[in-house]
Amino acid sequence: MPMTERQKMVDSNEKMSLTKQCKLLKVNRNSLYFLPKGENNENIAIIELLKEQYTATPFYGYRKMAFWLENCGFAVNEKRVRRLMKLVNWQTIYREPRTTIAIKEHKKYPYLLKGLAITKKNQVWATDITYIPMNKGFMYLCAIIDLRTRYVLGWDISNTMTAEWCTGVLQEAITKHGMPEIFNTDQGSQYTSEIHTKLLIDNDIKISMDGKGRAIDNIFIERLWRTVKYENVYLQAYESTLNLYHGLKKYFEFYNNERFHQSLDYQTPGEMYSKTEVA
Repeated sequence: MPMTERQKMVDSNEKMSLTKQCKLLKVNRNSLYFLPKGENNENIAIIELLKEQYTATPFYGYRKMAFWLENCGFAVNEKRVRRLMKLVNWQTIYREPRTTIAIKEHKKYPYLLKGLAITKKNQVWATDITYIPMNKGFMYLCAIIDLRTRYVLGWDISNTMTAEWCTGVLQEAITKHGMPEIFNTDQGSQYTSEIHTKLLIDNDIKISMDGKGRAIDNIFIERLWRTVKYENVYLQAYESTLNLYHGLKKYFEFYNNERFHQSLDYQTPGEMYSKTEVA
């Protein structure tokens, strides 16, 4: 299989380690040693497609990839696809574990956003927790967004989903950006806990909660999770918590201040938030 120009630039005689050279050149180190001896031209072509497709569908297993390759015109079976996926070190990203765990004894609040016209910033904030896969282990990400402007008001990562952690993220957002009229969450135990609801009640913030099993109620932050993962997390494959934190910090700065949103008439959330009237 022919080497790319970047692969050719890696020099084993260079004093700098191969790992650092690969990182600077954005070359997968495994590709330097990957020589598919004995593979026919069709398998080599499939291997190249698998490498390209991984960034788009890292959650596909060998059965879905076999179906996908058949649609591309290849006569393959699952056994063959699974073998070739192993050659390119395809590691399927599986469905996330549940992050919403309700406690029956906790008070639940009604959903206040149905039919509501959201026209101002700080009128409605929304929050959620999502699972972040890493090369070894995982972390949880909590973020708060302003629904009118899509601006990310605050975020943090943790290895546990505690009410204290979520409350801290909320308190920091309030300190930086003021208070919303309505705060929308799911019915997870973190958000129905006394420490979290007390912070909202003490600040006269109306509490809104999604209906049970209705992720569509919090669709905007669900879209944020998809964007963060596909544009950053899945592409970076973070090795450590520190790298994850700094990587997400850089990405959220990009998301707020550089990334154009079609739904905002190609403005950034930062531009919208700075010029939108406060509720």
